Amino acid sequence: MSTTLSTTVTPLTTADAEILVDTARRAAEAAGVTVSVTVLDAGGHLLAFRRDDRAVLISGESSTRKAYTALQLDSATADLVDLVKPEGPFHSLPTALDRPLLFIAGGVPVHRDGRLIGAVGVGGGAPEQDHGFATAAVEALSR
Repeated sequence: MSTTLSTTVTPLTTADAEILVDTARRAAEAAGVTVSVTVLDAGGHLLAFRRDDRAVLISGESSTRKAYTALQLDSATADLVDLVKPEGPFHSLPTALDRPLLFIAGGVPVHRDGRLIGAVGVGGGAPEQDHGFATAAVEALSR
């Protein structure tokens, strides 16, 4: 009889989500940018959300869609942008699915012990800024 080893990975917690939101928000504030930050758990459920008072209203929706896209495709949205351009291999993906995917930089998956446990999305700045804020948040969580 063979035995398989199973490792249990701690899911993303509300304390983890607070670290992600606070770190992304502080990074944005240091850059003079107002943002919205969304954290989803591995099931795609909202774990935390914060919109700065002066952030554009659409940043809330875009941060959530970026997090959802990063979670569903287990990839930073910054790495997916070229794939959905007209000449890209997945150019029809955004319209083929009835899901809130958004292929703009700012969504980053969150892993623990090599397993996907959630995602963070940032909206409100330029796409490369949002990606930097989200990446900083994920890096802070892994310390």
